[in-house]
Amino acid sequence: MKVNKILPFDSELLDITISLRQLEEISKEISLRGQVNGLNEVVWALKALTLTDLTTLAGDDTEANVRRLCHRAAYPFPLHLLDSAIDPNLHKQIHTGAVCVYPARVADARNCFEQLKCFEDVPIAAVATGFPTGQYGLKTRLEEITYAIESGAREIDIVINRQLALTEQWKKLYDEVCEMRNTCGDRAHLKTILAIGELGSMENVYKASMVCMMAGADFIKTSTGKESVNATIPVGLVMIWAIQEFLRKTGQVVGLKPAGGVRTVREAITWMTLVKETLGMKWLQPALFRFGASGLLDDIEKVVRKGLTGEEVKGGAVAAY
Repeated sequence: MKVNKILPFDSELLDITISLRQLEEISKEISLRGQVNGLNEVVWALKALTLTDLTTLAGDDTEANVRRLCHRAAYPFPLHLLDSAIDPNLHKQIHTGAVCVYPARVADARNCFEQLKCFEDVPIAAVATGFPTGQYGLKTRLEEITYAIESGAREIDIVINRQLALTEQWKKLYDEVCEMRNTCGDRAHLKTILAIGELGSMENVYKASMVCMMAGADFIKTSTGKESVNATIPVGLVMIWAIQEFLRKTGQVVGLKPAGGVRTVREAITWMTLVKETLGMKWLQPALFRFGASGLLDDIEKVVRKGLTGEEVKGGAVAAY
């Protein structure tokens, strides 16, 4: 597993001036270009599936619903649905990018995947460090990372302490994320959740992105999904600018994860178009791009079923179309 290394803190990387008007104009243009239909939509839907971290982060999560989540992640469609359009040799690759659960539910996910014999195929991600607020002592947050990894998580989605960003304590935020990177080591990928809806400005989104990347993040992630504002195209563009500048200055490649608010294939295609036209096709792979979503798979199933068979899913049942 390749993980990013910690780089020295460099305050010059935080300098930026962002035009909101420019952001809106570029976002609107890309949204219009990301419109596809027919079999092309099915292809994009299947691509989105492989890039999705299928997520359950509810207070009433149980072993039973985590098992259902894992079954759906590993086998999102009946095999006969894919037979007519996809080489059977590729069926094993039709699964989500990961499942994402609370640390206490990681062992449940691991047991299920081991029974399904796909533990090595579908990574388990765990939110940690006092998700979703981050308002816990650092020692406790680091212990939570260790617990999740020892339970079977191969990806850790940490949440940054927003008060450090809002009070511009960037070096302290960097130091905290470095501790989290060191705790993950080479045992787990580190995804850093910025909670962009609580950072106050696009400039803070850019600076928090840079700080997390300097501290060794493998991904920067928009949101916990619990804020009033989650993944938006303008915010994604700012984070992409940060990724591009960081790559230019350091040669280090960092992934992007929009989370919260991506519910339809059309929305997912807009994001994939944004990534393709800015970062390039290289990023449209699970190692560098993910959606954090709980409901996106429902729409993916509708699009794929309708495109391949003419059937339409209504209210959980399949109806002839």
